[in-house]
Amino acid sequence: MVMLAEVVELVIGVDTHKDTHTAAVVVAATGAMIQQVTVPAAPAGYRQLLKLAGQHQGQRVWAIEGTRFLQGHAEQVVELDRPKRAARRHGAKSDPLDATRAAREALGRDQLAQPRAAGHRAALQVRLTARRSAVQASTDAQRQLHALVVAAPDPLRGRLRSLTTHQLVIACGRLRLRAHWDIETTTFAASLRALGRRIQLFQAEIAEHTRAITALVRAWRPDLLGCCGVGPIVAAIVLCAWSHPGRCRTDAAFAMLGGAAPIPASSGQTVRVRLNRSGDRQLNQALHLIVLTRLRYDPATRVYAQRRRAEGKTNREIRRCLVRYVARQLYRILEANPGFDPTQERPTE
Repeated sequence: MVMLAEVVELVIGVDTHKDTHTAAVVVAATGAMIQQVTVPAAPAGYRQLLKLAGQHQGQRVWAIEGTRFLQGHAEQVVELDRPKRAARRHGAKSDPLDATRAAREALGRDQLAQPRAAGHRAALQVRLTARRSAVQASTDAQRQLHALVVAAPDPLRGRLRSLTTHQLVIACGRLRLRAHWDIETTTFAASLRALGRRIQLFQAEIAEHTRAITALVRAWRPDLLGCCGVGPIVAAIVLCAWSHPGRCRTDAAFAMLGGAAPIPASSGQTVRVRLNRSGDRQLNQALHLIVLTRLRYDPATRVYAQRRRAEGKTNREIRRCLVRYVARQLYRILEANPGFDPTQERPTE
């Protein structure tokens, strides 16, 4: 594996914030910091960073979390997620120090992440984030609704306790306050009605995001929807993780990204692997959902599971094998038929 210091002379680490960005120019050969600057998080500040980089001769690379502006100006970029926690825990913290650490951490890594693409992938990511927030808020409100029904006075509890969640939301949203109710019953009814209507608003928002995500997936990679167990939401999660052709070098790298690659944990005469709890947990959840769907509805997957069960594998081990297989299958489909390539889109300022 070629180290970054062998191919560039300078690494510019950037610590990004809402209002300002701090950059540190580090010499790749020695790790010495030679210049720092803090600029506003605006197009004028981005141009100032490019001007700073132009003052130093030699091949350069940027180590930064967000990359849209730099990619649009044909700069070489490696994407960092966050500084190592141990380095922060045992040292001082400031924006200039974090920028310098970002550059030095890029020099120390033997595997550097390519920036995620813009365009369709970014649009899917925004929709998924908004939808996930609405789903979580709706789930919390439904729990509160059930808890209130259990504690409600008899006139309300008797009417609502036997309803399903869907029926309960509709019934609570239509509750009318009665003049003969006491203050406790009236308050419970008003709260139940507010929660019911809130849940209905969240459900409408979730449906809107789902329709938009489905349209984006069909416009970009409709072939994924033909895979057993892959619906629009799962396909969107997979596409956001994959991003563009070549970002993951092999199917093993894609499986590691999704936490689907077992980690060797052998020692001495003991040969074993352990569960991989790292990687993109949204992608990991999507892969498991595909496997569970196939185990229920796909005859070939059911036959495979029966054969491995006869060999002595547990259900958990079988699912792990299937998750790894699904990661390999999806990766090959994505790489073999890249279709629309969002990396060809050039973002504007």
